[in-house]
Amino acid sequence: MNPTLQTTNKDRRLYICFAVLMPLIVLAGFARTYYLKSFFGTPPLPGLLVQIHGLVMTSWVVLFIAQVTLVARRRTRVHQRLGVLGAILAGAVVVVGVLTGIAAAARGASPGPPALQFLIIPLGDMLVFAILVGTALYFRRSRLDIHKRLMLLAAVNLLMPAIARIPVSFIANGGPLAFFGLTDLCILACVGFDTIRNRRLHPAFLWGTLFIIAAQPLRLMLAGTDLWLRFATALVGLWK
Repeated sequence: MNPTLQTTNKDRRLYICFAVLMPLIVLAGFARTYYLKSFFGTPPLPGLLVQIHGLVMTSWVVLFIAQVTLVARRRTRVHQRLGVLGAILAGAVVVVGVLTGIAAAARGASPGPPALQFLIIPLGDMLVFAILVGTALYFRRSRLDIHKRLMLLAAVNLLMPAIARIPVSFIANGGPLAFFGLTDLCILACVGFDTIRNRRLHPAFLWGTLFIIAAQPLRLMLAGTDLWLRFATALVGLWK
């Protein structure tokens, strides 16, 4: 048997399981404020940009599930062709995510810390996502093993806003420690499963996980500095 195919078969279960879990987490986090808001009587979305943001992020989730399904069915050519759309959509995720974060800070509506400090959370998410996806796309033809693991890490990291909004008291009261921690648990579960199945810790998972986790406390430390507050104030000023 081809070693590459054998490794792909071993890994398939991980990606299928995550493709099932991912929309459930997104729905749990955004059901009240987006997907099922009419049933909960929540206020209207604050502007067209937020609606576009919801549409773009939903499209990313759907595309990720479609890509995993195509690989599981060995339809790799369609997967590769759809990857072009994925690259474009990833760019849209970053651009719309950054603009939505700045707009929320301008409204002063961000939860948790003061709006300018909290702005570092969504902007940091977009930076981490862009680096992971960009690196994954670079290796999409030469190193499939790196490509798919970095794409998985990018997808898990993108779940952080949904996790933060799951209506459970310890998440609502726990702040960044809770939603960062739960996201990290999801990442470590994926990495642990992959390591056990393949009997080795893949370097892409090692360095990608370290990158994601290291970026979390760095954001929190930077958020209260004068340098960040001046930068955030300038961004919000441009938006207004």
